Amino acid sequence: MSNNGSFSLLIFALPLLLLGWLFWTQNKRMKQMRNFSSALNVGDQVITSSGIFGTIKHLDDSSGWLEIADGVTIRVDRRAIAMKQTDALAAGTGAAGGAAGGAVGGSGTATSGTVDPTSDAGSDHNPGSTPGSSQSGQ
Repeated sequence: MSNNGSFSLLIFALPLLLLGWLFWTQNKRMKQMRNFSSALNVGDQVITSSGIFGTIKHLDDSSGWLEIADGVTIRVDRRAIAMKQTDALAAGTGAAGGAAGGAVGGSGTATSGTVDPTSDAGSDHNPGSTPGSSQSGQ
């Protein structure tokens, strides 16, 4: 009989432990996001949750103004700013860049199929073109 009682206790306690763990991890994640949002400064290069790269030009309590191109400024909700660009670059080079022995060569050309963002800056002025390629004019 006591075996049946411990089984029903387990069935009751397991979902409660799962819910407690879910609430704890959610609160931890929310605290990290609050700390990140409060640590943002004007001039930081950031990436939004939708993938827009920009530089913070102005911040207030609920929104931020990002310059995404020369003279083009957009207003976004502060919660939409997902990470700093330096954090994203560090995460990208830690896994892939180290194994390839340096993906970008010194001449500004890619050696392993990746494109150096500084060498294809002109392609931003050609809508519809692939970065690093030239338009055929057709």
